[in-house]
Amino acid sequence: MAQRLVLRRLLSLSPKTQLLQRQQTLPGPLVPRAPPAPHRRAIGTSAGCRSTFNVQDGSDFQDRVVNNPKPVVVDFHAQWCGPCKILGPRLEKMVAKQEGKVLMAKVDIDDHTDLAIEYEVSAVPTVLAMKNGDVVDKFVGIKDEDQLEAFLKKLIGA
Repeated sequence: MAQRLVLRRLLSLSPKTQLLQRQQTLPGPLVPRAPPAPHRRAIGTSAGCRSTFNVQDGSDFQDRVVNNPKPVVVDFHAQWCGPCKILGPRLEKMVAKQEGKVLMAKVDIDDHTDLAIEYEVSAVPTVLAMKNGDVVDKFVGIKDEDQLEAFLKKLIGA
């Protein structure tokens, strides 16, 4: 019974009142500590983040890919696809090295089946090179960094 009363009394006290009571009951000087600083997380952006984007829907694809004056690499992928998980970061890294000369759009085929059908994607990963709204090159499967670099140079120079 006495424990319940003590617990009830502690729960009803405000933090300031609790601090004052602790100061009275504890021996020696008690210096109140400042509240901990809020945890802040710094988020930086890199060239890779600015040149790569996820397609949200058909109109977003039209605006950011088809109507884009810059060449765009379109990565058709799926979350469950092992090779896509290998190719995606490798391709993002190579696009970032181009320093804004080319952009990369990521299209999840499970979320955007209509786009996958429209661009005749029958396997993933499928990567399209688009310039002025037209598909100028394409590959299916994994490529090493040298092949990706050649693919991007051809798109920029095409």
